[in-house]
Amino acid sequence: MTIVTGSKTEARLRLQSGRSGLPRKVWQHRADYAYVLPAIAVMLVVIAYPIYYTIELSFFNTPPGLQLRDKIFVGFNNYTAILTSEVFWQVTLNTLIWTFASTFVSFVLGFATALALHRDFIGRGVLRAILIIPWVISAVAASYIWKWIYHSDFGIIGAVLVELGLASRPPNFIDSVSTVLPSLIVVNIWREFPFAMIMMMAGLQTVPEQLLRAAKVDGANAWQRFWHVTFPHLRNVSTVTILLLAVANFNSFIIPWIMTGGGPSNASHIWITHIYELAFGRQRWGVAAAYSVLLFLILMTLGYFYVRALSGNERREAKA
Repeated sequence: MTIVTGSKTEARLRLQSGRSGLPRKVWQHRADYAYVLPAIAVMLVVIAYPIYYTIELSFFNTPPGLQLRDKIFVGFNNYTAILTSEVFWQVTLNTLIWTFASTFVSFVLGFATALALHRDFIGRGVLRAILIIPWVISAVAASYIWKWIYHSDFGIIGAVLVELGLASRPPNFIDSVSTVLPSLIVVNIWREFPFAMIMMMAGLQTVPEQLLRAAKVDGANAWQRFWHVTFPHLRNVSTVTILLLAVANFNSFIIPWIMTGGGPSNASHIWITHIYELAFGRQRWGVAAAYSVLLFLILMTLGYFYVRALSGNERREAKA
């Protein structure tokens, strides 16, 4: 009985010493915390508070003309209204098509271009510089340029098609419900594939030449060398590139908004443009906040996989 009592006393003293140890450690490193305190304060003001306020606002109704301070609590009604709305499912389908098509084609095109430019040939540096132009120019400028190129009356594509006799009149690329989203995806791919190209070119530099030469000596053809030697070394950078493209495309705003504003008939609306229209066009702040919370959860999920991919790469490099 005495032994049990003594063990309990020791455990209690150990627990108290542990509790007192944390404040002591904080006090010992008070200078370090003082250095990072301004950054933490900025993050709380710029990131944490807007997230909290958006989540809070998603549970309120804000009819047009009503001040935000007079908002009406409606619970989960905004989320219910979103999930039962036909527009929501149309916008969600547009977003999925936009994200998947842009990410997949941009990655494949960038990968193929990187493989082509990895070989030595005359003018390779100049060609690299030309291909990277779409990525470095402003997205706003690119949107207006392509909007003019697609114009049904003055667009250069329509004029060329009519001049060559391939069309009787210029096509309506961004004025038609059936062609507007594919047309915007083409612009997005044109602007994003150089990023995938750069990432994959950097990954190709890490493939050991000794392994490629050894595989060639063993009789492996070009496809076998690529599949069994090159591709395994590019798996990590490919995962990171695809995730970055997916996050950027899911949260893309400039190209669809400037070129079409979500029209015609919501045919080119994706989540982020629809949220913007609800908030600043219709002043339905509560519904827009609920949309934003759902978008935030999706992006956080993609961010989790991105961080997990980076952590996996670091662990594999450490083991190697």
